[in-house]
Amino acid sequence: MASDDSRSVTGAMARARETAAAAMTGAATAWLSALNNDQLLLAAYASPLDPAAERERLRWFFTPTDHGGLALRDQDAHQQSLAMQLVATGLSTAGFSIVTTVMGLENVLDQVEGWGSHWGRQRGRDPSLYWLRLFGRPGGDRVWAWRFGGHHISLNYLVIDGRLVSATPCFIGADPARAELLGSTLCPLQGAEEAAHQLIRTFDTRQFRQALLHPSAMSNIVSGNRPQVRHGDTMMHLRDLWRGRFSDPTLDKLVDDIDRQAEGSSGYTDADHARVAITIPPKGISAQDLDEDQRHLLRQLLTRYTGRAPQDLAAAHDAHYARDSVLDEIHVGWAGSTDEVEPHYYRVQGPSILIEYNNTQRNGNHAHSVWRDPRSDFGQNELAAHR
Repeated sequence: MASDDSRSVTGAMARARETAAAAMTGAATAWLSALNNDQLLLAAYASPLDPAAERERLRWFFTPTDHGGLALRDQDAHQQSLAMQLVATGLSTAGFSIVTTVMGLENVLDQVEGWGSHWGRQRGRDPSLYWLRLFGRPGGDRVWAWRFGGHHISLNYLVIDGRLVSATPCFIGADPARAELLGSTLCPLQGAEEAAHQLIRTFDTRQFRQALLHPSAMSNIVSGNRPQVRHGDTMMHLRDLWRGRFSDPTLDKLVDDIDRQAEGSSGYTDADHARVAITIPPKGISAQDLDEDQRHLLRQLLTRYTGRAPQDLAAAHDAHYARDSVLDEIHVGWAGSTDEVEPHYYRVQGPSILIEYNNTQRNGNHAHSVWRDPRSDFGQNELAAHR
């Protein structure tokens, strides 16, 4: 029989999911009503119950490729405001600040690359090239979904019967991960970076040996943009993280060259990739082998990801992981240096959560982070039950 504490957490989670869904429905309806017919052809897709629409919904990206939908640059100022209001309903205040900062970093990255990156379009690093797409009719269909994404951003949500059932995969990256300001540093993922280092620095030799996946870090997150995480998954290469191939073969070669350079820097072989593969049950050190102070730091690390969710839902996640029986199922894995400015990777994994953080490219100044649910990314389990 469920305890009073467990029932309280479950009830708070259910209420938070209903509140989030209501806010999303209102914002999505307002955005759709402001679009013309040509824009609607790109913005509005069939319900996730439609097999073709579902295949498209599960295609997600974090590279500077076509994410599918209506881009911000193809909307007027009022439509853009309504689009961003919808995005804000899927995030906490802090999460929204991180996402919009990452979008703005495209200007900085453009300068870092000498304004020369184009990726087959007029501007390769474009802060207005983020796409929004809805699947189904918000408020009209029992099942509908939406996503927002572009370079280093992918937000994915599913609503069933007025309840937000999924907010993962949730990907946020940053390039540069650290940008110098006057007297300070801009670091959008600093919280996720520092919380992990605070935890790993407390590990004794035995604990670090248990946590260590590999002495060096792989060149990217392992789960990639797969629609579902499975036992034995190894790192996806850059070629597979794009929507199709380029019409210009020199760009295909560029993608392969970048991947080859990244792999050369990591020194990984196929055997190394197999060593750091995602497994179920997870690799790494169990939270059961951490002391109370370390468990507190692990909870803080978890909130750097679940805290991206809408405020009430984030609080419900905090209450969920406050329970010792839930935290006991979490494992922590590490690869690479423990120096914050050196290439490194970490993984936090439990039955219904997978967190990956990778900062290896540009000499440890290009970070990728993702929050996933191995049991039901995209709400696939609940959607299957609904069918």
